[in-house]
Amino acid sequence: MPEVILNMLPLKEEERAAFEAAAPQAIHLYAGRKTVTEEQLAQATVIFGSPKPEDLPKAVNLKWFQSMWAGTDEYTQPNRIPAGAMLTCSSGSNSRSVAEHMLASLLALYRQLPACRDQQKAHVWKDFPKMKTMLGAFVLVVGAGNVGADFARLCKALGAETTVGVKRSVSGPIPGFDRVCTLDQLDELIPQADVVALTLPHSEQTRGIMSRARLEAMKDDAVLLNGGRGTALDQEALVQLMMGGKLWGAALDVTDPEPLPADSPLWDVPNLILTPHVAGGMRLELTRRNCVGQALENLNRYQAGQPLKNVVIPK
Repeated sequence: MPEVILNMLPLKEEERAAFEAAAPQAIHLYAGRKTVTEEQLAQATVIFGSPKPEDLPKAVNLKWFQSMWAGTDEYTQPNRIPAGAMLTCSSGSNSRSVAEHMLASLLALYRQLPACRDQQKAHVWKDFPKMKTMLGAFVLVVGAGNVGADFARLCKALGAETTVGVKRSVSGPIPGFDRVCTLDQLDELIPQADVVALTLPHSEQTRGIMSRARLEAMKDDAVLLNGGRGTALDQEALVQLMMGGKLWGAALDVTDPEPLPADSPLWDVPNLILTPHVAGGMRLELTRRNCVGQALENLNRYQAGQPLKNVVIPK
């Protein structure tokens, strides 16, 4: 029986042709997240893209699913991936996008741009006596993956003196970081940091990792960034501490829950930038090309019987 490849990626015509050339014996189906049918899902042995998590169990013949996102927590919950199917992700495809968003938020806070915007709306012309610079900064990135490394490289290019990445296990140096440390060193690193950037995926190990105690341990004029998952941060503690004058500022692209409820106190914290989980996604053409390229490379590997890249759930 031929493979049935259900491609839900945002493809251009020449890219469709490339996928069909990579697997000429396969049946190629195309659909969007909102237009995919139960029949297509039931036929598929391979899926590329981002089906609704609740639709995946309908793919009863699924052998391999490549998500178009780096994070896969919505797909790895119980009874989502059919038994025996392999899951791969698009790790690194949107790392530049998220890293640039985090850097933009950091520089905006350093230069008081949110406060300037507030004054503009109020038609107020008022100087700011203090601003900050990246030059000489100590940047601590909790989650030294693709996004964290890209962010560290950008910070280094703007004059950060020290960039340190933190991850569960260290197997060697990572470009962008002066050094990489393990999670058990986090508590000794946080008090040294001018910037603490969270780029962690969601897991039970990362839930609440940026606790009240760790927020309290940050420098009073440090900046906190979260571009990973909202569950990593104690949001209630952040509100209380920032309202009490702790931190120069913070920027959150992710919250828990999402969307952020209208009555959340986070909305009203001075010097806190909130963006609605827009750092990544397919907003940059670069990200789309990266995602498509990764899927096509893995399809070529699949056809050749070679190990796939970015495996989350093996066979």
